[in-house]
Order: sequence, then C-alpha cells, then structure tokens
Amino acid sequence: MRHDVLNYEANGLQMESHFYVDDSAGAGRRPAVLVFPEAFGLGAHAKARAERLATLGYAALACDIHGHGKLYATIPEIMPIIGALREDPLQIRAIAEGGLQALCARPEADPSRVAAIGYCFGGTVALELARGGAEIGAAIGFHSGLATQRPEDAKNIKGRVLACIGADDPGITAAERASFEAEMRAGGVDWQLHVYGGVVHSFTNPDAAQLGAPDFARYDAKADARSWDAMMGLFAEVLA
Repeated sequence: MRHDVLNYEANGLQMESHFYVDDSAGAGRRPAVLVFPEAFGLGAHAKARAERLATLGYAALACDIHGHGKLYATIPEIMPIIGALREDPLQIRAIAEGGLQALCARPEADPSRVAAIGYCFGGTVALELARGGAEIGAAIGFHSGLATQRPEDAKNIKGRVLACIGADDPGITAAERASFEAEMRAGGVDWQLHVYGGVVHSFTNPDAAQLGAPDFARYDAKADARSWDAMMGLFAEVLA
C-alpha cells in the first residue's frame, strides 16, 4: 500500500489530502474515488475508508476540506463554518473540484472512471460536486446532508446518485428527504435513496460514540455494511 500526501489549492485554501493506491495491483490507470470526510475535517475515518478502497483496486483520495489538514474537535466550533459553506454551494463545489483535479492528475487514476463519496458534510460535498456538473460516474453520500441552496442545478448531474440515510437521523428529516427526492426527479437524475430503520447519524463511523450524543450520532454495523455494499454495487455499474 502506498500513501502520499497531496498538496493543492482549492477555494483559496492549501489542501493536504491523502492518496492511497495498492501498487501490488499492477501498473496503469485504475478507477478512482474521492472520499470526503465528516464536517470536523479529514480524520481517521475517511482515511481508513480510502485505504480500504485502495486494497480493492481503486486509486483513492481522502480529501482535506478545511485547508492545511485542519481538524476541529467540537460541534460548536465547526457549525458556523459548515453553516456558511451550506449557504454558498459554489464554495463547496470549489473545494470538491480541487480534489477532483488533484486525483485525476495522478498517473494511477483513470479520469474517465471517477466517483465521489462522502460522510456527513462530506456527503454534501460529493453531491454538490455532482450538481456542479463534474464528470464523475457517481456521487454517494453516507448520512449526508441532502439539502442545497441550488436545487435547480440537479439538471447538471451527469452520473448516478446514491444517498444512504438513517431513518431516525435528527439532522436529516423526512421533509429534507422528500425535498431531495423532488429535486432528483425534477433534474432527471438516476438516483437512489436508502433509508435504514432505527439508525441515526454517523452510522458508518465506529468512533461516533465519542460525541457523547447517542440519540444523534451512533455507529450501526449493519447499516454500515449494507450501505458499503450498496456503494460497491453502484461502482460495479459505473466504474467497471
């Protein structure tokens, strides 16, 4: 397994993202995946998912979203930053586009076979990248925010969309899910929405309990496995 730190500029920030590739899979270009982290920044969870994808034969980039690899520790710290970004999807797309360009510039990555995935706010980043018309085969969000200030841009989506959401996630209401469905229909998107019963936020993150709010964020091994399998099924369709 090879692990390189990639430095590039996006949205006026100096990003420090982490690239993973398994050289034992041979030389040449392979399908590539952007992995956008939870709102706190690029931590162990997103890096582990990128490394896992690399073991499966993908070129994976775990993406910085705050610049200089910065991580935030608490919800009160990060919410004003995330709130401002949500009000301006073009900034979110600029962050994502920087990662896409950095990944596609790698000789190991096939620019014609790229997907974007993300967790929590990172799922929002992946979806906004697609709404911006990026040349990606799929955008996949895990416990991701579904709302956007620019729902009319769904018509720009070129790839497929998958959102995997906990039915009891207090941060992503049934009304938000319904609005997302309406947006996808209006945009003519090839989309899926998977909703897991009895599941709340951060269900893919084994460290979710560290937030100390089990009614809001809680790991769920079954939903984690099911959503991963759904992603891999979509990859088989669009990245083969």
